[in-house]
This record gives sequence, C-alpha cells and structure tokens, in this order.
Amino acid sequence: MPLHPLAKAHLALREQHGSKPFEDLSVEDAREMIERVGYAIFGDGPAVAQLEDRRIPGPHGEIPVRIYRPDVAGALPLLVYYHGGGWVVGNLETVDFPCRALANAAGCMVVSVNYRHAPEHRFPIPVDDCDAALRWVAEHAVQIGADPSRIAVGGASAGANLAAVVAHLARDRGGPALSMQLLTVPVTDYGLDTPSYRDNAVGYGLQRESMRWFWDLYLNDPAEGSDTRVSPLRAADLSGLPPAFVMTAEYDPLRDEGEAYAARLAAAGVPTQLKRYDGMIHMFLGPDALPDMASRLRAAFAR
Repeated sequence: MPLHPLAKAHLALREQHGSKPFEDLSVEDAREMIERVGYAIFGDGPAVAQLEDRRIPGPHGEIPVRIYRPDVAGALPLLVYYHGGGWVVGNLETVDFPCRALANAAGCMVVSVNYRHAPEHRFPIPVDDCDAALRWVAEHAVQIGADPSRIAVGGASAGANLAAVVAHLARDRGGPALSMQLLTVPVTDYGLDTPSYRDNAVGYGLQRESMRWFWDLYLNDPAEGSDTRVSPLRAADLSGLPPAFVMTAEYDPLRDEGEAYAARLAAAGVPTQLKRYDGMIHMFLGPDALPDMASRLRAAFAR
C-alpha cells in the first residue's frame, strides 16, 4: 500500500526537528540527534508506579539499567528490553517512553538495559552486556519483585538483534527459560542486498547507507558478519527458542530479513507470530503497535 499518512507525518516531524542521515554525522552528533529528535517527537512517557535506575555487574564493568514497575500488586512478569540504535546510538532515555507504556499496558516489569556501544565497545561486548543483564535479572527476579518463571526479552532494530541473540545463548546453556522474544523491526543478518534494502534504500527514515555505517562501527572485521551472534538468521538450528512475535514495516530496509527470520523460526517449530505493518517505516509502526506488543506479552506471560 502507499506510505501511510501517519508515517509521512512522522518523517516530516523528524525533518522539522533536524533529523539527518546517520552516515552524514559524527558518532557524537548522531547520539545527540537521536536524543533530541526523539524527545521532541515523543516527549515524556506515561507515569509508572515505580522507577529505579541502578547499575548491575557485567563482564566488562557495571551496566546501567532502568527498572519500571506498573501499579500492579504481586510478583510480576518481566520484560528485559534492549534499545535500538545500530549498536552505536540510543540509551535509557531514548526508550523511556515505550518502556513506560509497555509496563503499564502489559502489566509487567520492564528492565531497560544500557549496554555498551560501538565504536568504543565493538562486537561482542554489547552482546556480553545484554546476556549478563538477562542472567542478572533471572538470578535477582525475586529480589526486585518479579516472577523468575515469567521472563521475556525484547527490543527494536539492533535491540531486537541483541534480544534474538541472547535468546540463542540462553537456549544453548540451558537457561534462563524465556516466555517470549519480542522482536520489533529486527536486524537478523549482516547483509544489505535484500529486495527491501533495494526498494527502501533512501527516503524512509532508516537508509541503506546508514546501516552500512552502523555495521562498520559495530564489527571489528566484516568476517564477523557470519557469526550467529551477529546474524542470528544464519544459525543452523533455531529449534527450542522461545515463542516469538516479529514485527516488520513495509517501507523498512530490514523488512525482508525480519520476515525471513520469522519464517525460519516457524519452520523450526517455534511458535511464531509475524505482523507486517503496511504503509509504515522503520521504528514507526503506527498506533496499533503498542497494543499488539502488550497483548502478545500478556498472552505469553499467561501460559
């Protein structure tokens, strides 16, 4: 379908507030832009009952996390959330709005993880941080008021890549068991040559050359692109992974690899739901996205 009017309006707002292609910026300017433009568009998120910033141990030093709790009594299910931004930009602030909204709408705790970023900390350090955060949450769930038997992982874009990779690591070592993986417009493969990359290379928010810029900053060497901790789509075996909800956007360069990953999960026997948001762009899926995520989380936690 044509580009949705809401997606057009979102792109116009980004331009109005000074958004530029990442590949035209320094790393420092890109980080400043994503915070400034994101806040200008989304503003403050809804109130939650409790919010706590803390630092947890990790293999490369302490990891900042932000814990959100809705106004719900008892030991709550929990979502470990990894922000997007090409492994380079983004932080706890850039996903504060969706984390607040998801905590309230899904009735779950959310632990947002500010893993280390490239190029200062290239692969595999962000993966190590994200995996350590999941293990810490599982080990300390009771202490923070969560239910250790109901933990999900999720994220958007590069954050969804990290969520998928962490799910593989948890499966391979035998835990923690995960209720769900929530993968929003995920990066699943090191490659820039799918039809969706060619069709949506320019003009829809995330550009093909922006992804090349991110990859160049994240990897130490292009040969690492074949590592399944970089490209989970290339894993030989996807069986035994947690149920997945994969969200893609029609006008997103990452659309095809996200849908290919969902197809491979389903073929491996993993309960998988895929939804393409027609007319939408990367990181903007329209008003249905949050209710869809919340309903899938509630259903997964109820199993």
